[in-house]
Amino acid sequence: MDSISHNLAGSELLLSRLQSDSAVKKAQSGASEQGESGQPGNVLDSFGNILKDQMSQINQLQSEAAEAKQIYAVGGDIDLHNVMIAGEKAELSLQLAMQVRNKMINAYQEITRMNV
Repeated sequence: MDSISHNLAGSELLLSRLQSDSAVKKAQSGASEQGESGQPGNVLDSFGNILKDQMSQINQLQSEAAEAKQIYAVGGDIDLHNVMIAGEKAELSLQLAMQVRNKMINAYQEITRMNV
């Protein structure tokens, strides 16, 4: 569970850096917060919500896997293959999240190195 909270904190840190960079660039350029459709909106907020939702789903899968292991350990009514499937789902979702996080960090670092 510590890795989940650490990953969530890392994602929130990256999101806050993106938001602060975006706010600074908008202030410097005098750009408004209007989207292409003319409606006020913040893409980073919706992106942040997507990240939080996905991290919540990963956390849920981790909790379900831990619960399945606990039930199996005490001799509950659960098959071993269901325990293994739950554990693998949780592991794969965490690995995917880590890869997406790494790609986002690499993209952010590449963008910050660009000359404008």
